[in-house]
Amino acid sequence: MSSGLSILYDTIRWEEKALHDAAKEKGIDAKMVDCKNLSINLDKSKEDYGTVIQRCVSYYRSLHSTAALEGKGVNVINSLNTSIFAGNKLFTHMLLLKKGIPTPFSAVAFSQESALELLDKKGYPMVIKPTVGSWGRMIAMIKDKEAAEAIIESRESMYPIYQVYYLEEFVNRPPRDIRAIVVGDKVVAAIYRYSGDDQWKTNMALGGRAEELKVTKELEDICIKAKEAVQGQIVGVDLMESKEQGLVVHEVNNTTEYKNTVRVTGVNIPAMMIDYAINQGK
Repeated sequence: MSSGLSILYDTIRWEEKALHDAAKEKGIDAKMVDCKNLSINLDKSKEDYGTVIQRCVSYYRSLHSTAALEGKGVNVINSLNTSIFAGNKLFTHMLLLKKGIPTPFSAVAFSQESALELLDKKGYPMVIKPTVGSWGRMIAMIKDKEAAEAIIESRESMYPIYQVYYLEEFVNRPPRDIRAIVVGDKVVAAIYRYSGDDQWKTNMALGGRAEELKVTKELEDICIKAKEAVQGQIVGVDLMESKEQGLVVHEVNNTTEYKNTVRVTGVNIPAMMIDYAINQGK
């Protein structure tokens, strides 16, 4: 395989098509590489993948393919460290905290009993999240002790990662959050994501709507710090407008989706990503 640029994916979404189209418009032959069909010789043999834009939806495919490629000297965007840090909400939170970036109150418990005890002490409502996951899956608001017992008990028989109980305050905020797209050292676009009907989650897949947001210096500064905290290059930063704290960062996305940001703002994010990747490969 020989190319100046490869786009590594396991599902073709709008974002991956847009990246390929943006490269084609620039006269760049970007190779589309399906990770499900990929095998990597882990010895010292030389293989030319060019610069790789990592776009796998699967956290585990993304993590392990990045590790294998980086181990062979391939430049992957984002790096293995970013895959590890941003792919886990607990890891992200601790790095944001170390950098002094405002975050919602969060806590972690490692058994059903300690989680319930923590909730009793902190009070309700709280939000329970898997440390690894996306698209709002397995996230639930816990409104009282009865709900806590039912939700936590249901996870006791699941895969061990779901028995790490990551708990976050239910932030007092408008019915929206913010998605900002960072490419290199610039926030290139940002949107508000409003909750859908009868929803408190703002995920677009759950019926939310998007609205353009003007990027302020405050927003840009906090997003760049968040990107640096996870050693990222191209990331999506999710923030909330806490009525007590102001802007707080609750997630940094390693293989961020940007379809709605492009649709609402008109900013050609995939073209900017291609330019960045090509410049990094020089």
